[in-house]
Amino acid sequence: MDKDMVWRWDEVLRTHPNGMRFSVFDEGGDLLATNEYFSVGGGFVVNEKTKVDENLFYKGVDKSAVHGARLHHPHGSSSESEDSSEQHAQSADSCQPPYPFVSGESLLALTKKHNMTIAQIVYDNELHFGYSHDEIHEKAGISMRIVPLFFLKEFICTETKLPGRLQLRRRAPMLYRRLMRGFYPGLVSPTVAAIGPGSSQAAERIGAPEGEQDDGENGNENEKGAGANVAAVRATRVVGSFDHAILPMPPRKTMIPAMDFLSCYAIAVNEVNASGGRIVTSPTNGAAGVIPAVLKYIVEFISDDPEKSVVTFLLTAAAVGMLFKRGSTISAAEGGCQAEVGVACSMASAGFAACMGASPETVLQAAEIGIEHNLGLTCDPIDGLVQVPCIERNSLGAVKAVTAAQLSMASQNVYSVTLDEAIEAMRLTAADMSVKYKETSLSGLARTVKIPLTVPAC
Repeated sequence: MDKDMVWRWDEVLRTHPNGMRFSVFDEGGDLLATNEYFSVGGGFVVNEKTKVDENLFYKGVDKSAVHGARLHHPHGSSSESEDSSEQHAQSADSCQPPYPFVSGESLLALTKKHNMTIAQIVYDNELHFGYSHDEIHEKAGISMRIVPLFFLKEFICTETKLPGRLQLRRRAPMLYRRLMRGFYPGLVSPTVAAIGPGSSQAAERIGAPEGEQDDGENGNENEKGAGANVAAVRATRVVGSFDHAILPMPPRKTMIPAMDFLSCYAIAVNEVNASGGRIVTSPTNGAAGVIPAVLKYIVEFISDDPEKSVVTFLLTAAAVGMLFKRGSTISAAEGGCQAEVGVACSMASAGFAACMGASPETVLQAAEIGIEHNLGLTCDPIDGLVQVPCIERNSLGAVKAVTAAQLSMASQNVYSVTLDEAIEAMRLTAADMSVKYKETSLSGLARTVKIPLTVPAC
């Protein structure tokens, strides 16, 4: 063999697009053994023997020890299949979790039958898998201790650009300083004292041409000295003609704190991911900003019991993630970005609603709204980097998650589409979607946006 790895662009393995086949040959070139492994999203790597669709199997559960309802997708399942699944669950042996569910409908039925929340259902199932009460809380606590590190690392980052040919500018530090300006004036400029009243610097900046002013985002990067990165008073400029029948609108600041904080948090996490930092896969790396952004907002601005909120949020979001993992996909290579940011939005919507004390039915409806309005979302990253549109898309996903939860709680259980129906619609959409929009960067933004070529210095 003259090659250790061969890329077969014209061949797609049947199980999943993200596949790799390992083959071992002897000295004579005869095949000794072969196996195929697949990255199915969310950090799961499976082969043919573990190629099943229920999350519990990724914990190493023996397939022969479980009932048949857990071996198959619930695609197009009827009420009869749900009833038979419930009967199997009741007759299952001790290796079964106390509250197995295969769909949103069966999950909702469990909450009603046992008078439990979705988080309580998942919590008791986790206890069955050998985790103690302290371990479950510790795992949730670890996630919540790691998450602030994402934000801290990005907010104090001194690097102005993300790696890669796009040379994308980091925005999280600037957004954070703007948000904290009223709370902590020192964050206006981390290195330069603020311009005081009557200072000549202020007059110079007000009179300077627009392109020379530092707006915190697109200012002159080569500018050095006292004027750099300072939020100075700027002259108000009105764009438009005053001789027209419709007068131009004067610029004004729009303050929507919830939306601004959610966007800042999500962008921070995904900029850490784009620069190769440590994050929590939730449910994937490309969509890792949505869930921590919504959770941090709850902890910082809403919750009066952060530990309880963190556990409730994560367990509820996990239940919704299980339904997507079993009934559709969380891999962009298989379903486009609807499988990543769309699923993350749905999970965060459910978690937010649960922390607001919503009923299980309302929680699942929040999850449905979260995914319904992400159906068909394509994955076409520019230059194959998880930067554009991925970073901003996480920001929009976090905002949409809260909006979906708020809408579900205000709707008084009036809805037309169930979560199971939305998950099935997502599966069908993924099956019909062109491979060009499944993480391959062959079309969409990846094709229309021109990237300047970089020539190494010789």
